Amino acid sequence: MQFSKRLDRFGDEVFASLNARRTELEAAGREVIDLSVGTPDFEPPAHVKNALIEAAKDSNNWKYALHDLPELTQAVIDYYADRFGVTGLTPDMIMSCNGTQEGMGRLSSALVDEGDLVLVPDPCYPLFRASALIAGAELAFYPLNAENNFLPNVAEIPDEVADRAKYMIVSLPANPVGSVGTPEVYAQIIEFAKAHDVLIVHDNAYSDIIYDGVEGHSFFENPGAFEVGVEFFSLSKSFDVTGARISFLVGRPDVVAAVRKIRSQSDYGMFLPIQHAAIAALTGPRDSVHEQELKYQERRDALCDGLERIGWERPNAHGSMFVWARLPHGRMDSVAFCSELMEKAGVIVTPGASFGPAGEGFVRMALVLPPDGLRRAVEAIEAANL
Repeated sequence: MQFSKRLDRFGDEVFASLNARRTELEAAGREVIDLSVGTPDFEPPAHVKNALIEAAKDSNNWKYALHDLPELTQAVIDYYADRFGVTGLTPDMIMSCNGTQEGMGRLSSALVDEGDLVLVPDPCYPLFRASALIAGAELAFYPLNAENNFLPNVAEIPDEVADRAKYMIVSLPANPVGSVGTPEVYAQIIEFAKAHDVLIVHDNAYSDIIYDGVEGHSFFENPGAFEVGVEFFSLSKSFDVTGARISFLVGRPDVVAAVRKIRSQSDYGMFLPIQHAAIAALTGPRDSVHEQELKYQERRDALCDGLERIGWERPNAHGSMFVWARLPHGRMDSVAFCSELMEKAGVIVTPGASFGPAGEGFVRMALVLPPDGLRRAVEAIEAANL
């Protein structure tokens, strides 16, 4: 079989290889503490689960969805107004996606021709690169570095690169680096987009996991954002429904229409019981979301305090469910470090290099255990004496 040359654009999937080694270690009787994958361990709210269960009892909800329920679209409009203070959304500015991962792939296919340029952060979640590469785009990286608090600095992007770019992905709070956007940063990004005719694609997965009393926001709270951007708004982390794959593309009607057209060629829409679960999440109480945010902060503090105690530089962790930690003693071999850590300590973390060239010298740790579990992970790291 002669497979597509498209496959050559991608290396091995890092999470799959980490999980394979974890399975081997556990089969050999080793205790493993896995901080590599950001799958929340909190319970989905009861009213969300119940809405799905009740909807699944109705046989009509097992038919093709084909379209988003009007009640779902209205729930997104109302949520943006209540949660973010964003008004002016209309139904043609909203479409559901079976997860941002799927949505980002559809968006790339709708926007990009072979050879078009896409701006992606470095480091970034691998999906941002992969979705553009599948569509045949070329990548240009803009750095997220410690000197700029791991925030985008559009002034550093050369004009000739900016003028070629079709769209720019911005992800704040940022996975993996943990930085949180500010009005000043967003104002610079919007001005940049207008100057260079670049679409901004904002990934808003972690607006409900931000620490130290800082409020999470939407891209569209910023003046001019509606003119230049779209936003992927996910329920996965806020409501702990990662497996249900509930996300929305929100923003410019022309972009939403283009993505919807691409999707219609291969997708029959979001399963109706899941749409009902999404409605329940968007319209129901959000007490558990706030309580969970505080619990994540306790975890952040336990892990960061512990790493600092054993001699690591205090990690960058202002938002998202991840900690971005510089390797100790100036090491710049994150893949080798993670392999050693797994073998000697039984702790699995993700090498920074898997998130892009600027990620080398760092590791990402997911806050997927209670504070005591994270303290045990730190003790195991200390005992490994790397």
